[in-house]
Amino acid sequence: MAERRHISSGSRFEAEIGYSRAVVDGDHVWVSGTTGYDYARMTIEEDVVAQAEQAFRNIAAALAEAGCTLDDVVRALFIVPRREDWPPCWPVVRRHLGRARPASTLIHAGLQTDAMRIEIEVTARLPKKETR
Repeated sequence: MAERRHISSGSRFEAEIGYSRAVVDGDHVWVSGTTGYDYARMTIEEDVVAQAEQAFRNIAAALAEAGCTLDDVVRALFIVPRREDWPPCWPVVRRHLGRARPASTLIHAGLQTDAMRIEIEVTARLPKKETR
């Protein structure tokens, strides 16, 4: 039986609140809702497209640590507080998830702070290991 593995982005929020950026259990990787914070600088851009790009960089880093990529994503959840922010993000989503084409849901809801304009949560499946 595979062990559960916790992945951290180094964000202070994970330690303060008590969650992991991602959890690997079996052949699945669950990535927490991820915003556009640049965790190295603890800053967030104002533009929703820039935030979406940074969120995908954060997600890709967690997936890489888990042993997979954005191409392995099977489910995505997008949360945006403002309806008008969603269409500008479509090209960003297509660029990062266009090959995976995961099952997806969009929710309009408030986020932790007003500065956050998009949050993305994904589930990925680890690639099958080749046997020889």
